[in-house]
Parts: sequence; C-alpha cells; structure tokens
Amino acid sequence: MKVVGFAGYSGAGKTTLLEKLIPELRLRGLRVSVVKHAHHRFDIDHAGKDTFRHRAAGAFEVVVASNRRLALMREFECDATPTVHQLIAELHAGVDWVLVEGFKESDLLKIEVWRAASGQPARYMDDDFVVAIATDSAAELPAATLRPVLDLNDTDAIAAWLIENQARFEYNPGRFG
Repeated sequence: MKVVGFAGYSGAGKTTLLEKLIPELRLRGLRVSVVKHAHHRFDIDHAGKDTFRHRAAGAFEVVVASNRRLALMREFECDATPTVHQLIAELHAGVDWVLVEGFKESDLLKIEVWRAASGQPARYMDDDFVVAIATDSAAELPAATLRPVLDLNDTDAIAAWLIENQARFEYNPGRFG
C-alpha cells in the first residue's frame, strides 16, 4: 500500500482536495482509504441508536455492519492519542492508497496544501517530510523550493504525480517500529 499525507492549516483546502482526488484515483482503478485527524471531540453515533445505547452501556467496541458498510467505534477508557501508524494498521490490507489528512507533525511523506490567502505560514521550509506543495498561489510561496509545486485546482495532475512517484510512497510499517 502507498501512504501519503496532506498537511496544512485549517481552511487550506485539504478536505476539498481529497474529496476531488479520491475519484481521480478510483478512475484509475485504485482502492483508496482515508485516515483523518480530528482535533476535537467528535461522534459519528447519535443518541437513541442501538449502537449509541451499547456504547453508553459500557461496550469497549461496537461494530455495526450491513451488506454495504462496516463501522467500528472504540471507546478509550482514558485519553488516548493513537498514532497515524496505529490507525493505518487498522485499515484493510487490500487498499492501494491511504490518504492521510492532518497529522502534520507525522513522519509520513506528505504534500503541503497551502494558500497565500489563508494568511498562514508555509511549513515546507521546516518539514523534511513535505515532498511537494499543492497551492493556488505558487508565485507567492514564501521561499524558493526544489520540491514539486502542484496546482491545487488540478486534481488530475496531482493524481498523475502521485502515480508517477508511487514507489516513494510505499508504506513499510516495520520502519516505524
């Protein structure tokens, strides 16, 4: 499996990019999974649903499945922050690409998503794991770079770049201990 991160500040367009990139990769016959970092408490379950009631009763894990999808909810008994590598290990082994949104401090190779209009600093100068920059403001990058600069609005070209460079994104879980 190949793994690539997408890092950038909130509002840079990471989710929108992934939302457009996933179908581009699927059109190429590839199976895609996503690992998404959430900064805040979140819940995908709702009061009154059977699964919510099971969790409220104290279940450590609840798996709900149908003939079309499966969801696993796991309750941590105390605050826990799984690493991106632990989350990748939870995914189905038959996936071709894992797109990781967030986890900007991780040791994964990543594409920085940056927009000058956001007013946020770029990270690529200080992060050796940034291998490319996807931006709509290439002329306004704060520092020259030898990294590829990809057009944030051209998801076909970004998908093509990933496929052309796929060998460098091959995931080796043993590398991360």
